[in-house]
Amino acid sequence: MLKIALESLGCSKNLVDAEIMIGILIQKGYRLVSDFNEADIILVNTCGFIESAKDESIQTILELAELKKTANLKILIVTGCLAQRYSDELKIEIPEIDAIVGTGSYQNIDEIVENLKSEKNIVSLENIDFTFNENLPRYVSTPSYMAYLKIGEGCDNLCTYCIIPKLRGKYRSRKVEDILKEAKTLSENGVKELVVIAQDTTKYGYDIYGKEMLPTLLEELAKIEGFKWIRIMYSYPETISKELINVMKKYDNICNYFDMPIQHASNKILKLMNRKTTKEDILKKVNLIRESLPNVVIRTTIIVGFPGEDENDFNELIDFVKLVKFDRLGAFEYSNEEGTPAYKLPNHVDEETKSKRKKRLMMVQQEISYELNNKKVGEIYEVLIEEQIEDNIYLGRTKYDAQEIDNIVYVKSKEKLNEGDFVNVLINSAMEYDLMGDVVNEFTK
Repeated sequence: MLKIALESLGCSKNLVDAEIMIGILIQKGYRLVSDFNEADIILVNTCGFIESAKDESIQTILELAELKKTANLKILIVTGCLAQRYSDELKIEIPEIDAIVGTGSYQNIDEIVENLKSEKNIVSLENIDFTFNENLPRYVSTPSYMAYLKIGEGCDNLCTYCIIPKLRGKYRSRKVEDILKEAKTLSENGVKELVVIAQDTTKYGYDIYGKEMLPTLLEELAKIEGFKWIRIMYSYPETISKELINVMKKYDNICNYFDMPIQHASNKILKLMNRKTTKEDILKKVNLIRESLPNVVIRTTIIVGFPGEDENDFNELIDFVKLVKFDRLGAFEYSNEEGTPAYKLPNHVDEETKSKRKKRLMMVQQEISYELNNKKVGEIYEVLIEEQIEDNIYLGRTKYDAQEIDNIVYVKSKEKLNEGDFVNVLINSAMEYDLMGDVVNEFTK
């Protein structure tokens, strides 16, 4: 029985692919281990979206390749977006790699591993517009209380800075009945927080049903017994509808949380990005959401230093962020990616200017976050416990915070708490991004 280990990098959508690959291999008799030094086979599921992600992926591959000399490693397999994008370069530059598996080939991972018994240097780049096989097993690697649910693959938005359509193909929705079947299985296995993901969740269904079906899907997911929190990620502002907002308002177990990447607030830059919206439309959508869901949290993502972004564009962005006061905000410096339309645009911004703009934006957001957090002092929030860090001190998060990317709550409790517990916490202190508080009563269900 060969031992296999996994290192999955990048986004949660990539993680689900990795979980399917591990599920397939476990079903075939391979044994999953957490210690890379024990593994006969290592899968590195890579990200190739922006420069920093590519660098992390390459460094990880090189570090794990060393285990062929120092540990038990016999087979090193590289999968995911970097494998799809740079298969030729990886084959030449890192000869320790035994197989390169693209985004259209991961469903065949068992055949590829089997073929490695008689072949070396396999490169498998199947059709990226593949039809998803609903019968594949999946090994859920997240904590037992939460899981991701991928409802679609690929993207048709064609933003000029993004390589994803060339790596993941056209937008393909899964059927409602297949998604619900998987969701019910996750609930039966004890999942309390279901995180709905796709490259753009709000576009779900338009390719197979002729209309956007996320509200309908959410309504059905909300009726499944066992889910305490249902969170939707990657919702683009132009396709957030009143119908979607109303469904979120109707069901208590759908989190009042929008992950809404706007990328910029200058109409000039939005047009250069090929975004299908304007600053005015974004503001209307934010106001509609907040008027309909008073306790809602809106998270956004912004790119600074896009080609052509001048001081006026950046100041317009800063003014917009100050006006809207997003609850959560992440910022990235523009990464000039070959193969994207933006790569050929004129007036690229230098690295120093991009770095300064990002720092200025995040300082503005830090002040906003601190102001919003201070308003939470004295309030009671339900908190999901995720880790114990000291005696009687735990880390957790509210339903307004996505795992790993948003704020945390430091929880003090006289009673022993366990990972996955939901407790009510009185907030008594606020920091720029995080909160502190004490457990005030019994566990919630």
